[in-house]
Amino acid sequence: MTCDWCGSLQSKQGENTVYWELPDGSRAITITETPCIRCDDCGMTYQTERTIDEIEDQLMLIDTKSLNQQLTFKQLMETPRWLKMNYFGK
Repeated sequence: MTCDWCGSLQSKQGENTVYWELPDGSRAITITETPCIRCDDCGMTYQTERTIDEIEDQLMLIDTKSLNQQLTFKQLMETPRWLKMNYFGK
């Protein structure tokens, strides 16, 4: 896997914790066990565009007021949706 930051071939998939502001700006939540890419050469840890889009879409489609302050990526993705798709997204 190639690192998007330095181009090294020493990157690999992993998981990390991220902090995300809710779409309404009311608060931020902690999302643990979030898929990420880790580069052994430059030390960068980041989410792919796909993972970012998944999180952003899910947060637009669910009742964010009922979310706990901290949850896993899997719990977030399994939260029941109010809408079938994000009509305001890409």
